[in-house]
Amino acid sequence: MSLELSGDAVLTADDHLIQSFADLDALKQNRARTVINRAKGPMVYDSDGREFIDGIAGLWCVNVGHGQPELIEAITQQLEKLDYYSTFYNFTHPAAAMLAQKLATLAPGNLNHVYFANSGSAANDSAIRILHHYNIRLGRPNKRMVLSRIGAYHGSTYLAMAMTTPAYSHAWSCASDLVHHLASPHYWREGGGMSEPEFLDALMQDLEENIARIGADNIAAFIAEPIMGAGGVIVSPVGYHKRALEICKANDIKYISDEVVTAFGRLGHFFASKDVFGIEPDIITTAKGLTSGYQPLSATIISDEIHEVISRPGEKFLHGFTYSGHPAAAAAANANIALMEREGLPEQVRTTGKAFEAALRGLIDLDIVGEVRGSHFMIGIEFVQDKTTKQSFADEVDIGNKVAFAAQERGLIARPLGSSLILSPTLVLTPELIDQTAAILRDSITEVMGAL
Repeated sequence: MSLELSGDAVLTADDHLIQSFADLDALKQNRARTVINRAKGPMVYDSDGREFIDGIAGLWCVNVGHGQPELIEAITQQLEKLDYYSTFYNFTHPAAAMLAQKLATLAPGNLNHVYFANSGSAANDSAIRILHHYNIRLGRPNKRMVLSRIGAYHGSTYLAMAMTTPAYSHAWSCASDLVHHLASPHYWREGGGMSEPEFLDALMQDLEENIARIGADNIAAFIAEPIMGAGGVIVSPVGYHKRALEICKANDIKYISDEVVTAFGRLGHFFASKDVFGIEPDIITTAKGLTSGYQPLSATIISDEIHEVISRPGEKFLHGFTYSGHPAAAAAANANIALMEREGLPEQVRTTGKAFEAALRGLIDLDIVGEVRGSHFMIGIEFVQDKTTKQSFADEVDIGNKVAFAAQERGLIARPLGSSLILSPTLVLTPELIDQTAAILRDSITEVMGAL
């Protein structure tokens, strides 16, 4: 079958494709979809030949940019040598073993053991399953509950969706009986007249009160993104993660740092937990930038202490996926990390990412821009009707989509999220493209303001 289809042919074939996080009825009624059929560096191209800045890096993930020859070559060579073998039972292969060793050297503290899956959702599910097994082996099977936060995004599988902010579960079921959501750490929206240190104290009080209510003996883990991603790019108050980790340690609750988005250079380091936020969690989960999206792969990286318990004699590790540590995916990750190290990409982001952040923060002077938040190449822009009261636009105004569409017409792909717009471009964005991105956004927001 040839994959060289025209845009119209793709849309006809697309009638059979269920698209993620889409209004399926609207897609049935209207085929107004963008067919992306090639990409290079920080740019993508549609079936009509139009060029776009990839302002979302596919989906937070194409960190090294599109079309990197050495990643493609590494995948091809691996497939020619070993196309597939599992890491079940006593089988292994060099690509997965090498990658696990490399991740252990990059991860902070004593996080030296790696379980591979295929998505961030599966990595977070694996973290909870591993901790449940860990607690059962320690003779405390009731220690199962998970603390998450309003505004979090941890995936869309049945358990991961339960850990995600409740807004994503509307009209869906999930494993909600296992998860308790703590207060949102969004100071701009939820601070309520408190200073930021006072707000931080209130959040820590909320954490402690929930632990007391549920009982520490019933709680397996607290899971948190260093910066919330698909919940709106929400940055917690300074010191939040350190204090939360201290409270968790005092209550024998494991701390899971969900670095599915923030790892592999997006915030200027391979892992943000320690280098940016000063914490050494018990587990780090990651995906997306691990292979820069060239292959589906995720990792659940656990501490020596957890591994020691789950590897004791007497029980098998009854958890696994067919494609865990797939040779081609592992080869992609090894090549991706090597490229990042050779090019010094995380270090480069500490300059270019801050320039991107500064350029977008400059949009705050526009009348409907209430807040520009985030860090480096991870930015959210929230639109409001009134800056003084922070009054949001009504849902039917569809403000995020309006701005995203106006930006796309000007050559920039951005992600609408309710009354916000999310930007998470490739990490190879040049200074010229950073300026162009900011200029397109300014023009697009101004056009939408005029229409309003």
